[in-house]
Amino acid sequence: MTSMPVPRELIWHASHQYNPACPMCPGETVSTTAPVTEKVLELLPYLNGLSLDKRVTAINQIRLALHDLSPFKEEPVDCVIWVASEHIIANDYNPNAVAPPEMKLLELSILSDGYTQPIVAWEVETGFEVVDGFHRHRVGRESLEVRERIHGYLPLAVIREDREDRGDRIAATIRHNRARGKHQVSAMSDIVVELKRRNWSDAKVGKQLGMDPDEVLRLSQISGLAEMFADGSFSEAWEADLAATIDDADDLVDVEP
Repeated sequence: MTSMPVPRELIWHASHQYNPACPMCPGETVSTTAPVTEKVLELLPYLNGLSLDKRVTAINQIRLALHDLSPFKEEPVDCVIWVASEHIIANDYNPNAVAPPEMKLLELSILSDGYTQPIVAWEVETGFEVVDGFHRHRVGRESLEVRERIHGYLPLAVIREDREDRGDRIAATIRHNRARGKHQVSAMSDIVVELKRRNWSDAKVGKQLGMDPDEVLRLSQISGLAEMFADGSFSEAWEADLAATIDDADDLVDVEP
């Protein structure tokens, strides 16, 4: 097959059209990749003729096939797919608290600038579960204007299969969130206790969640103590007779130091 040059107008960056002065733009011709590019371009009219849902599915399949060949296939961000929001569920352990004003700001940001970050998820039997991007997921589902613009879909980067253990997913969520927002102390404590139940050592918890040993200990104690007294079996032992206490107080005398 004879290599053909790719027209300049078909070569672009996100920031500008082809510019010979740009060091990142290729030369006027890219003979080694032109045949591949031609084949891809031949598909565009066909894709454009599909219904929206079928077009999204086809583009996702193409992206996944390219991802499998990519030198960056170990990086989830190398392949962002669009998935219908009803197939994406929130996780039940996210400790990141975002106040209503910040949620409105996030909605405004997405409305103004679009989705600049995908939602990170892992695959489950019913679809996908959010690992990071809990609030971006909420905006895409709950904001009517955003939902209509993105046709009820959400952008996903799917984590590697070797990171699908629940403990790994929880740790991934915490690492993503530690530098953003505020973690609710009680939720973080529950997470630390759950990871320790999964036989994670204090050292592993600290390393994976970015905590020092004192923080791991404090968070372990918060939920640990609450759990110890949760059944209320000790409540009667702590009840005091108020009248007897007052009578006893009358018998007390001050002692000079």
